[in-house]
Amino acid sequence: MLFVILLCIQILIGLALVGLILVQRSEGGALGIGGGGGGGFMSARGAGNLLTKATSLLAGAFFINCIALTIVGNYDQQGTSVVDRVGVDSITLDAPATTAPAQGGAQAPAGPREAAPSLTDLPAPVTVAPSAGTASESAE
Repeated sequence: MLFVILLCIQILIGLALVGLILVQRSEGGALGIGGGGGGGFMSARGAGNLLTKATSLLAGAFFINCIALTIVGNYDQQGTSVVDRVGVDSITLDAPATTAPAQGGAQAPAGPREAAPSLTDLPAPVTVAPSAGTASESAE
C-alpha cells in the first residue's frame, strides 16, 4: 500500500517538474542580453529565481522519493529467494549413491568415487574407418 502511495507521489512530482522546466525561460544563446530591468519579485529575474528554486526543491523531492521507493520495494520482498520458495528440505547435496552389494555380501561404502564416475570409468571411444566405397567414388 505504501509503495502505491509513493508511486503516485512520484508521478505527480515528475509531472510538476516537467511543467516547471517547460515554463522557465530559456537563457541560452543570448548570453543574458536583454530582458527587462528591475529586480522585483515578479520581474523576469525574480520569476526566474522563483522557478529555479521550485525546480531544485522538486528535484530534491524526486530523488528522495526514488530512494524511498527503492527501500519500500526491497522491504516487501524480505530477502526471499528461489531456494526459499522451493524449500531447502527438498534439496540434497552430496547424497551418497546407492550401489549394488559387493561380492562378499556387504554393501560397499559410499564415497566420492561412487557418487560421480571418473574418466577411467567411461567407455573407450569407437573409431570408424572410412568405407572403401566413398574413396572409389570420389576418385572417378
